[in-house]
Amino acid sequence: MRKIIPITAAITFLFSGAADAQIRSGGLTAGGFGEIALSRNFFSDNVYRYPNAPAHEKEGLGRLEIPHVGFSIGYDFGKGWSMQSELEIADAGAGEAALEQFWIQKSFFPSLNIKAGHFIVPVGGLNNANDPMNYFTVYSPEGEFTILPSIWHDTGVTIWGEAGKWRYEVQLIAGPDAFLFSSDNFVKKGAGAPFEFKAADQCGIAARIDNSPIKSLNIGLSGYYGKSMHNAYPDDPGTERHAGVKGAATIGAFDFLYEDSRIIMRGSVDYGHIKHNRTAADASYDKSPAGRGTVACGMELGYDLFSLFEKLRTSGNRLFVFGRSEYYNPYIRNERQEIAEFAKKTRVAAGLNWFPIPEIAVKCEYSYRFLAAPYNNEPSISLGVAFQGFFTK
Repeated sequence: MRKIIPITAAITFLFSGAADAQIRSGGLTAGGFGEIALSRNFFSDNVYRYPNAPAHEKEGLGRLEIPHVGFSIGYDFGKGWSMQSELEIADAGAGEAALEQFWIQKSFFPSLNIKAGHFIVPVGGLNNANDPMNYFTVYSPEGEFTILPSIWHDTGVTIWGEAGKWRYEVQLIAGPDAFLFSSDNFVKKGAGAPFEFKAADQCGIAARIDNSPIKSLNIGLSGYYGKSMHNAYPDDPGTERHAGVKGAATIGAFDFLYEDSRIIMRGSVDYGHIKHNRTAADASYDKSPAGRGTVACGMELGYDLFSLFEKLRTSGNRLFVFGRSEYYNPYIRNERQEIAEFAKKTRVAAGLNWFPIPEIAVKCEYSYRFLAAPYNNEPSISLGVAFQGFFTK
């Protein structure tokens, strides 16, 4: 596999946090989106590639995978009542099926809607708009995908609404599990559950507000707060080794989208903090120590080359040349934790996105991930095809 160009396949049929708008009056709605990708990574995936970087300098990486396959169905019952469901198979072929969304909603006014069930948590730009048409890169934006649950979905109650140029959403959801936090991914895996149900001894609050001050611009602020200890794994009787440890997780995020007839620009900044983060020796699942904080920031800019030519502009084709840059660090340590400079990564990418029709995107990119010395940098080449559309209208 190291001597050939591997195929990395990703087929994803799933809806973003904007699924509220995808329930159309008049009955059944079904659809999805997905992506197929080929990639060659010119770096090793060996678990010791950072502790022993010189030994893995010339290695390459070949992968064959289908990260997601899913289906979504919604129905408008009338009189303000609707439902949405989504089934996803992660890592198809060797993965597991998960119910990513199932909720029932009552709409009173455009400014007041209440839904209960399992739904997307729109914290960060990627979770709010996660389908492949919402980023130029072949794979999901790396920074947010590394540090936050992606796609973040949880069970609870949501109140949301729209008024003029504003949209708000407030969610009460089951809290994360601190023992699933890690040095590589911060709180990313914390929204999961080792059981057949989601423990909710601790709950959290997620919120998002969006504003469109001008026609082409949308800006969003989002965040989360919740305690994460004693939510799924209680102290051993008589020891109380985690007494007083609350593991409060706080996340704040800003994202924006500017889009006109020629230019698309997106960006996001995320910061997270854990109070009283547990140590590796205390973990029941992941033995790596979660840092006290995390940060990720990124921006991408694309320009439609076909907009320069009238014949191509009126044909419906679009060809974007794009560039993206991002920095992220899932492990901002406290003074007692080990140094891990390899956690800090800067990634740049450049490429093309061709849209022969609005529902199809053909993507190609070259990316380069920079690490601090003495670790090896990580370049890659990727190709992809993506689609998004309804199966019923």
